[in-house]
Amino acid sequence: MNRLRIIWKRLSKREKGLVALGGAVLVLLLGRSFVYDPFVARMNRISQQLELEPQRLERNQRYVHRKPEIMANLERARGELKGLEPLLLTGDTPSVSASDLQRTVQDFASRGGTQVVSTRVLSPEAMGTFTRIPIQLEISGLIDQVANLIQGIETAPKLLVINEINIRSFAVVGVPPRRPDGTSALPPQNLRVSLTVSGYIRSQAPAPSKETAAPAKSLESKKAAEPDDLQPRRPRDQ
Repeated sequence: MNRLRIIWKRLSKREKGLVALGGAVLVLLLGRSFVYDPFVARMNRISQQLELEPQRLERNQRYVHRKPEIMANLERARGELKGLEPLLLTGDTPSVSASDLQRTVQDFASRGGTQVVSTRVLSPEAMGTFTRIPIQLEISGLIDQVANLIQGIETAPKLLVINEINIRSFAVVGVPPRRPDGTSALPPQNLRVSLTVSGYIRSQAPAPSKETAAPAKSLESKKAAEPDDLQPRRPRDQ
């Protein structure tokens, strides 16, 4: 500090004026960078927000005026969802619903004459309000039998969807059938079909975790113990 004073005293009046002018310019630059520019930018943002407020208010008013229409659409959507409930699979859990789906498809297969070689339950997939329950089946049968099975699945009382189908053909070994005119017909084709069939259930609400249930239980026990603590105690016998 003393050294700066000595240097300042050694400067001439002109040099002191240049130093003072440079300091003033530096202060102005710093003030512009840290005070004026942020203030102007903030005022511009506020001005833009004020210009957008009337448009936002007008849009909100339109939504308010459309409230009866929106509520009517909501009620109609709820009615449509309720109407879809008879088309859903039975069961409170995906595993139970998958069993119901397996039983339904196997009934269709047995009625159509096809043979169910294997079945496999795939992972359920949440789709908003509903959950998709897929199963994969390996079946074998003739062309007409497989066609009847697919038709039965698509026209089932429940909402069933065939997501994937893979078909392999094998010729039946034996004497080919003959037409009425005595000529040989084509041998029947035995099909090996892999089907992925899906049904739907209502999505279940997630169960509360143990971490949230434990504090609630301790809070209830604490509340239950509070009245006993507030009761007046009997004095001890002397």
